[in-house]
Amino acid sequence: MPLAMMNIGEQCEIKRIGGREDTRKFLEKLGFTAGGIVTVISSTGGSLIVNIKDSRVAIGKDMANRIIV
Repeated sequence: MPLAMMNIGEQCEIKRIGGREDTRKFLEKLGFTAGGIVTVISSTGGSLIVNIKDSRVAIGKDMANRIIV
C-alpha cells in the first residue's frame, strides 16, 4: 500500500519506490530506500511529515503515493 494511506503514528517498512528514475533518486537522497523504516508523524493538507533515519521529512502526497510500504 502507498505511504500516503498509512495512519498517523504507524511505523512500516519500505518495500519499493515507484516513479521515474529522477524521482527515485530524489527520494533515495532523502533516505527513502527499500528496507528502510518510516513512521508517519502527521498529515496536513497535501503533505505528510514522516520520520526516517532519525530525521523528519515533509513530502507531498503525490510523492508519498510512489513509496510502497
